[in-house]
Amino acid sequence: MTREEKATVIEDLTAQLADNSNIYLADISGLDAVTTSNLRRACFKANVKLAVVKNTLLAKAMEASDKEFGELPEVLKGNTSLMFSETGNAPAKLIKNFRKKSDKPLLKGAFIEEAVYIGDENLDSLVTIKSKEEVIGDIIGLLQSPAKNVISGLKSGGGKLAGILKTLSER
Repeated sequence: MTREEKATVIEDLTAQLADNSNIYLADISGLDAVTTSNLRRACFKANVKLAVVKNTLLAKAMEASDKEFGELPEVLKGNTSLMFSETGNAPAKLIKNFRKKSDKPLLKGAFIEEAVYIGDENLDSLVTIKSKEEVIGDIIGLLQSPAKNVISGLKSGGGKLAGILKTLSER
């Protein structure tokens, strides 16, 4: 690869890092062609972009990026695959489901909305992260529940009061 090609790859990686707020680094080494193809297909279905990159070029792209990746460049050893997603937990769920059939991919690290996670032991906590839309839905549900309780109480109370008045008038 010539210097110009490397420079364009670094620019492309830097642009991708800037455009995505959920970035996963995984190790898919040792997977055969069929398993790798299945992983790529699963990524496509889950709307996760998967790309295999050279560690040195990715490290340079991380340095050139405006984001603070913390200790993430230190895990760039061996084979590295980049996973980009709109939702923070989609790649973690994909990795966890895929590992039911195989022991790979292994999570090296993740960068999710300014937070850095290092190591495969964080996979379970990353699966439980809620997306922005899920958190907003939870908040709206919590805000609506007191109003629903008041309305249902008024409706049921009105029916009871009318029933009591009718019974008293009949006596």
